Formats: sequence, structure tokens, C-alpha cells
Amino acid sequence: MLPDYRLHRREYIDDILRAILQELDLERLLTRLLETTVTILAGNAGLILLREEGGWSVAASYGLSSSLVRHIETLIQDVPRHPLDPLQFEVPQIIRRLEWLMRVPQLGLQQGIGIPLVAREELLGLIYVYRNYPSLFSQEDIDSLRLFAGHAAIAVHNARLYTRLRREKQRLDALLDAVADGILILEADLRIERANPAFGQLYAADPRTLTGRRHAQVVQWKRLERGKTLEDAMHEGWPSGPGDTLYVQGDLLRADGTTLPVGITYAPLFDREGLLNIIASARDLTAFREADRLKATFISTISHELKTPIALIKGYVSTLRRPDTRWDSEIVQEALAVIEEEADRLSRLVQDLLDASRLQAGALKLQKHEVDVVALVERMVRRFRHRHPSHDFQVQVQGTIPPIWADEGRLEQVLSNLLNNAVKYAPPGTIVRVVVRATPREVIVCVQDQGPGISQEDLPHVFDPFYRGRRHLDTHPGTGLGLYLSRAIVEAHEGRIWVDTEYREGASICFALPHGQGKRVEGKKMQ
Repeated sequence: MLPDYRLHRREYIDDILRAILQELDLERLLTRLLETTVTILAGNAGLILLREEGGWSVAASYGLSSSLVRHIETLIQDVPRHPLDPLQFEVPQIIRRLEWLMRVPQLGLQQGIGIPLVAREELLGLIYVYRNYPSLFSQEDIDSLRLFAGHAAIAVHNARLYTRLRREKQRLDALLDAVADGILILEADLRIERANPAFGQLYAADPRTLTGRRHAQVVQWKRLERGKTLEDAMHEGWPSGPGDTLYVQGDLLRADGTTLPVGITYAPLFDREGLLNIIASARDLTAFREADRLKATFISTISHELKTPIALIKGYVSTLRRPDTRWDSEIVQEALAVIEEEADRLSRLVQDLLDASRLQAGALKLQKHEVDVVALVERMVRRFRHRHPSHDFQVQVQGTIPPIWADEGRLEQVLSNLLNNAVKYAPPGTIVRVVVRATPREVIVCVQDQGPGISQEDLPHVFDPFYRGRRHLDTHPGTGLGLYLSRAIVEAHEGRIWVDTEYREGASICFALPHGQGKRVEGKKMQ
């Protein structure tokens, strides 16, 4: 007695096909297809093989052990792809290898039938069904399998397309989530379809809360520097076609009430019916503005610093060269001393600029050897005592100080910068003290003065390039490069530098360098 589904096979197939054609998950679809096929043909086991770019593979199995499925994988691995006619050249080889299993008595597989899965003239794969009894597959079985396979191939084709679209969407989502620029995907009516995390960070809001809102509700400008708003541009006819981008730059009002300098590029996306989406790419311009500020500061500072020594040198040289006056040797020597001092000042300025340039290019090198820090400090202090007798220089050494592995010339540059700052800002007659001590891991050097100290507003910026304290801009000339270069040199030695905020008598700047553990590598580049 045949089961009911054998008596009403066509109705059963139609019902199953309607359900299968609605399934878009490829893995679930293949499992259901195979189970249905085995049921329709009253089989006991089966396989669905798929033809991929890398070759044939088992995509679903029924009634077969996992070890046997792995063996089948090895049987079909070396079937060569045929780009012109895979139905004629590949499918017969696959079927012969699957029929080989029926010659293994232990498996109990006695009959088998396979039908290719073809959709839109493309070979997608193969359905193969086994029986463990000797009854042959009838013509009705074969016709039913062909009918079912034809519709099943369309379902597999659709599920594959859906899987590819889903993977592309996942890839796009991952790309949008990872990109550093803020991205808005706008619908044609300027409603936000998607905002990535980077835009949420720019706007200071959860990007998920922006979905569905109008562009004008989110992108509001405190001040426009360049371009027109998107709404104004579209009112005037933008975009004219694909590739017609729009750039807007200014201060964006953020969700928390603050502003941020931002540049936004809008790019239209068209389909056959017209404008489909607008992709907005937003970039934080804070770093660019800071670069412009540094450039302006650099030009202003360097112009001022060059003007003074050049004017002095020019003045003294012009005076000495006057033909109507004869100068005694003492005045000539004084004038030459000023010229030499200002020339040295120019030389130091040029050297600092070169070091800053090399630092940014990663080309400033260290030549390391063993350095006695105490001897270095005492030598530098003697030099400054001679140059600046108006200050009281002191050295305090606390405990035993081990040697360090360092570039002695660069450490002299650090100490020179710190001592120069102390002399510059501390009044004459006050103490400039250098304290040296050691910890189990570091040698610490602090340069302390009795000047006005460093204000709270200046503390975060004292090591920035070209930065100078606001209250000293007019009274104390300088480039603002000394502490910047000092930090770079110290950090290149794997050390650290900081302002000691607990020191109350004036300013105290300390740096620490490791001892007894540094690698002796010549010519290490400063990063």
C-alpha cells in the first residue's frame, strides 16, 4: 500500500514548492529540499551538492554519517571545472563517483538517482537520492524529480542571491561602522536612512536616534565658511546628475549644544527612476584648524624672533662701518660681542627649527652611550653660572645615581632648554635649582625656579609646539619650541617629562629616564 503522498504526488509537490519558494535562508532551504526529495522518491538517504567557484561541495546530507559525507567530499574534490559545458563534462563524473558508494556492500545503498539543479541556464548543483532496497526508480519518479528539481533550482538561485545581498549588506555595515569619517545615508526626501557610529561621535548623539529624522533637523550650522546648505543647494537645482558633488564647511551645532568644525561632502546616487539616495561624508576639521593656527603662530613667532637679532646685527654693523667716525677698540669689542651673541641666537633658532622638522619627519636620531647624569648636570650648571651670574644656581643630588644609556648631546639640549626657561622667567637674584634622584627604575631630574610659575590654563599646552604662556607673550620672547623638543627627546629615550604641580615656589619641570634596562641601539629614530 503506497503512502498518501505517493498517491497524490503532484498536489504534495505543489504544496511543498509553494513553501520552499518562500524560504530565503540557503542552509534551511537546502535541508528542506533534500528531505522533501528523499520523501517524494521513497528514498533512505540523499545529498545536495553545490557547484561553487572553488569546485563542488556537499551542501546538505540526509541519512548519511558525517564520516561518509567527508569521504564523499574527497571523492568530488578533484572534478575539474568546465567553463563551457559543465552539464556534459562535470555532472557525469560527479554521478559516477556517487554511484561508487552503491558498490560498497557495508553501506547498504542499492539504488541511486541524480538530477542537476539548473536555473537561468546556470548549473547550480545536483540532487542525489539513494534507496537501500533494490526497487528501480520509475519514470514517474524521474519525472517528479525533474519537475521538483526545476523549481528547486529557482529557489536555490533566489536564496543564493539573497545570501549574497545579505553578505554585501553585512560588509557595507561593517565598512560604515569602521570608517573614520561620519556617514549619513539620506533618502531622496532628505530623511536619514542610516548614520554610522563616526557621525554619532561627531554629532555627540547615538546614531540610531537619528534614523528617520530630516537632514535639516540634524545638520544645522552655527557658522558657514564655505558652500550652501544642502536644502538651499537642492532648491537651486542640485544635483544636476551623477558625480555632481556638493561641499559644505563650517561650525556644526552638535546635539549637546557645542560646535565642531566640520566639512561635509554630499554625493548623489541615481537609479533609472531618478535620485535614489544622497551619501553625506562628514569630516572633523579640528586638526586642520589647529594646523592652520600653528602655521599662523609659526609665521608670527619666527618673524618676530628673526627680526630682533637681524635688526641688532644690522644696526651694530652699520654703526661700525660709518666712515665719519672712528671707534676705540673697547666699543668695537662690545659691538662684536653683541653681533656674536645675536648670531648665536639665530643659530639656535635655526637649529630648533631643523630639529622640529626632523622630528615631524621621524629623522632625528639618537647616538647612545653610557652617561653620568650628575656630571652632565654639574657641567651644564657651571656653564649657566658663567653666562648668567645674576642667578644662584644650585645642584642637589639625592642618593646614588646610576649611569644611563642615552644620547648625551640631546640630554644637554633638554637641560639647556629647561635652564634657559628658568633664567628667562625667574627674577635676578633668585635660586635656580637642579635636583637629581633615582628610583629602582629611573633617574629623575627636576629643574626648579622661583619665578611666577605656570598658570592652570597653560599647563595642558606647555609641551605643544610654538605654544607660549599668554601672560608672557610680550615680556618674554621665544619660539615655543624648547619644551616641545625636550619632550620629544625624552620620549625617544623611553622616558617621560612633566610639570611638577606640587612645587609651590615657582615652576618645576621634571624628566625621568630609565636606567639599567635600555637596549644599546645606535641611531634610534625619534618617533
